[in-house]
Amino acid sequence: MKPSSTLVPLAAAVALASAAAQAETIRVATVNNADMVVMQSLTDEFESAHPDITVDWVILEENVLRQRMTTDIATGGGQFDVMTIGNYEVPIWAEREWLLPLTDLPAEYDEEDLLGSVRDGLSRDGVLHALPFYAESSMLYYRTDLFEALGVEMPAQPSWDQVAEWAARLHAPNEGTYGICLRGKPGWGENMAFLSTLVNTNGGRWFDMEWQPEINSAAWQQAITFYVDLLGNYGPPGASANGFNENLALFAGGRCAMWVDSTAAAGRLFDPGESEVADQLGFAQAPVADTPKGAHWLWAWNLAIPASSERVDAARQFITWATSKEYIALVGEREGWTSVPPGTRASTYEDARYTDAAPFAGFVLDAIESADPNDATLEPNPYIGVQLVGIPEFQSIGTQVGQMIAAALTGQMSVEQALDSAQRTAERTMRQAGYYD
Repeated sequence: MKPSSTLVPLAAAVALASAAAQAETIRVATVNNADMVVMQSLTDEFESAHPDITVDWVILEENVLRQRMTTDIATGGGQFDVMTIGNYEVPIWAEREWLLPLTDLPAEYDEEDLLGSVRDGLSRDGVLHALPFYAESSMLYYRTDLFEALGVEMPAQPSWDQVAEWAARLHAPNEGTYGICLRGKPGWGENMAFLSTLVNTNGGRWFDMEWQPEINSAAWQQAITFYVDLLGNYGPPGASANGFNENLALFAGGRCAMWVDSTAAAGRLFDPGESEVADQLGFAQAPVADTPKGAHWLWAWNLAIPASSERVDAARQFITWATSKEYIALVGEREGWTSVPPGTRASTYEDARYTDAAPFAGFVLDAIESADPNDATLEPNPYIGVQLVGIPEFQSIGTQVGQMIAAALTGQMSVEQALDSAQRTAERTMRQAGYYD
């Protein structure tokens, strides 16, 4: 007996419904940056290729994400199967066995294609404990039309004194343009990411070789006084609330003459669909003061599987997909090649589709590869990191210092008061942690 034609679609629908009912759901926590928003928008591509897996997204602001991830991982809460974390957390959490070692990655993943400086920062004993989604350094963005009108040619690497002079001349708030935009939102990964590089290039460091904090040193005083004056006089109002995303929106809208921040913003700013200044965008190396050491940072956002996950196989399939060569090509084809996640794979920088579309590609690669987390300060230091200190206590110290400097930026206290208070806080934390008596 020939089956009814109406039963075939019905059977297919039942099969699909059954597969959906049996699909394993993984919960992915990530930051609300543009590259991660693109990743979320491509969920259908992953789920089509993996019909037995569905993805539940938790998208959080950067400071909130860090707090949620740290609390969950430390308590073994098991709320998430995939965590978006930085190269600060990976080695610390891997040492505590909080992250799943990523051994036996499929051959087509091509682990050797990952940039060495990025791969090394995510490995413990030669084993990856997270996969890099995108990596970044820092750079100076500027409006070429404003600089041409000013009669100034941007050098390859300007000094901070030059930046301050240009900011004063270009500051035109009545016309809707501010001389410079910089991070002011407090947090160890927000204002302190930028300010640590400013301190570095002014000859400062977080700790001496005996782990004594140096936050109220002459170098810190010089750097933070410069920052408060520069941003207070020539930055946008309410700068203490502005982090990466807020400043990206300001610059893309033509509101900033200059901006020093992540190289990851370059793709968005060069995209005329997202940036009003795409045709007037120039870039240079991050500015320097007394020394070029540590003037630009090194950071990566990475996907890791917490040891508490009960859906390890599905989570592994997701993170290998989202950090693969194929994913990068998918983003290039769907979103445009300036939108691909940068800084993770050598093959990205060998792909003419990317390098032809992204005039900043080689520049960014050089910045990432030249940032040295093992030698980022003029005087020797005992820690690993350019814009961070690779110890568990830094998350608390960095955020508290960031809050005090934000208070100085808003005029609630003087720079000297802020740094003296930050120094006492850091000394107390390090003493309680047993670094010294």
